[in-house]
Amino acid sequence: MTTFLDHLHAPADRIVLDYDARLVRRKRLVTEGGRAVMLDLPRLTDLGRHAGLRLEDGTEVAVVAAEEPVLVVRGDLPRLAWHVGNRHAPCQIGGDHLVIRHDPVLRDMLVKLGAEVTDDARPFEPEGGAYGHGRTMGHSHDHPHDHDD
Repeated sequence: MTTFLDHLHAPADRIVLDYDARLVRRKRLVTEGGRAVMLDLPRLTDLGRHAGLRLEDGTEVAVVAAEEPVLVVRGDLPRLAWHVGNRHAPCQIGGDHLVIRHDPVLRDMLVKLGAEVTDDARPFEPEGGAYGHGRTMGHSHDHPHDHDD
């Protein structure tokens, strides 16, 4: 049985995954060294919350966020973050910037709001959902509203 590790002692290999690929339930993964790892988890799990995996034979494998295309956003961060959040887009928050996944529509909106937006490639590790650690998986609430405001 594969177990999750929050601290690695001596990882023998790495699995490098982008943001989407780190959300798994049942999936075959391949380490950088070419070792196949089959995950069959009881529920959908964000591997990004863990440092790595301990395989059945005791081998430790690091889980690493891959570089992927992102937009780095600077400007009036509270206002810009509100607009990104209103679109339910995952967002990584830095001291003087936001990082979102590359999205031409969001880029256009942010530029129109006065943001400085630059392309980059880096690991994307956004904030978790409002109700604890985890992903924002859409939303559902009992009032109508327009996401284009």
